[in-house]
Amino acid sequence: MWKKILRWIILGGTLFFLGKALKDHWQEVINIEIDAIAWAILAIATGVTLVAHTWAGWIWTWVLRELNQPVESVEFIQVYLKTNIAKYLPGNVWHHYGRIIAAKNATGSLSVATLSVVMEPLLMATAALIFVVIFGTQLTSADGVVWRILQFLCLGAILAALHPVFFNPVIQLLKKFTAKKLDKDGKESVNLNIERYPLRPLLGELGFLGLRGTGFILTVFALGPVQASDIPLLLGAFSFAWLLGFVVPGAPGGLGVFEATAIALLQHHFPPALVISAIALYRLISIIAETAAAALAWLDERLTAS
Repeated sequence: MWKKILRWIILGGTLFFLGKALKDHWQEVINIEIDAIAWAILAIATGVTLVAHTWAGWIWTWVLRELNQPVESVEFIQVYLKTNIAKYLPGNVWHHYGRIIAAKNATGSLSVATLSVVMEPLLMATAALIFVVIFGTQLTSADGVVWRILQFLCLGAILAALHPVFFNPVIQLLKKFTAKKLDKDGKESVNLNIERYPLRPLLGELGFLGLRGTGFILTVFALGPVQASDIPLLLGAFSFAWLLGFVVPGAPGGLGVFEATAIALLQHHFPPALVISAIALYRLISIIAETAAAALAWLDERLTAS
């Protein structure tokens, strides 16, 4: 019951904030013009975002290899891209469900499948927090020292938790929880442990956030001037807004939460109308890129099978 109440509170709060921001700056928003060069930049931003999602699917195969499960990269990238748009469905879990089913069918282990789908977003969130810590200095005032310390402490705790010494006991608990759901005798033959720190997938997720951030920066640049000194601010704001939309419950695909957070962080650094327009366009670009990626993955799968 309380989860539903929390979701409605979050949804109501974000809609109120977004509605007020749009109401206050509606005239400036409709006066923004997009010329041919801007459309070209937006097209590039869409392409970069599509590449980012494809890259994320490849990283998922790296996670499975860290779990000693070599898989066919192309096949699993196709699964990742096809399931990605399901995150906009109510519940925000159906993309994970589809990936767990696909990974279980390929590896024969529900534990491995579940763990790979848990590790992948955990590494994404860690990468986003790294970007926030590195580039988010302009997002806090000079008296935000305590907040910066908390960021470093949270990042340190997450990075430590990914070490095999701490992560493998969690894996064993997960294995016990899922084993009975897979095997009739309640046992799994898979030796489920990570043997080394998942540094390669973590670096890959940093690349994913970098590509997504680049798409966002290009979207802002298409509508107004962006100086080199603005890039760290934009990247830090994007990473924090993306992270909040990623972890807040009741926001499928971060819808609403990402937009409200990005507007709140950037409206005092850029013209509010520019920020609102860029964020709205970026959401549209993200959905177009995700839909196109899913369609291309489906088409590639059909062409390969024929």
